[in-house]
Amino acid sequence: MALIKPLNGIHPEFGADCYLAENATVIGDVVTGDHCSIWFNAVLRGDVNSIRLGNKVNIQDGAMVHCTYKKTKTIIGNNVSVGHHAIIHGCTLHDNVLIGMGAIVMDNCVVGSNSILAAGAVLTENTIVEPGSIYAGIPAKKIKNISQELVNGEINRVADNYVMYSGWYK
Repeated sequence: MALIKPLNGIHPEFGADCYLAENATVIGDVVTGDHCSIWFNAVLRGDVNSIRLGNKVNIQDGAMVHCTYKKTKTIIGNNVSVGHHAIIHGCTLHDNVLIGMGAIVMDNCVVGSNSILAAGAVLTENTIVEPGSIYAGIPAKKIKNISQELVNGEINRVADNYVMYSGWYK
């Protein structure tokens, strides 16, 4: 069973039909929507500020979601995939976003809807990702606008697949 730990009297809350891997860790002020999945070795640490996940969010293996004390919350919209070993820290990810494996999103960043952050990319503090774009590199920069084919073929496909995968484990 996942480590679900209240902190300072605040208990994590989960929407309907969520999956938490046996060694996932969720602490404190964390609230998820429905059909979310938190995978092996992923950590959502709502100890110093709040973490909010919309519906159909997957936090993949080894990913870390955190915030900054009294400064930044983490807000993740609907239909968002956070790749393996990514770090999401005190930022906002709007709806329909794909964060690649090993990517880092730092404090006060905003990733607009229908966007992809490439694997290994680093969004430095205060970066704003325009909706409908792909960012890559260190520091991450816009490389192109996203096509509807990529929205359907990658962003939606990955989010839908993780709902399916979580069903295998329930």
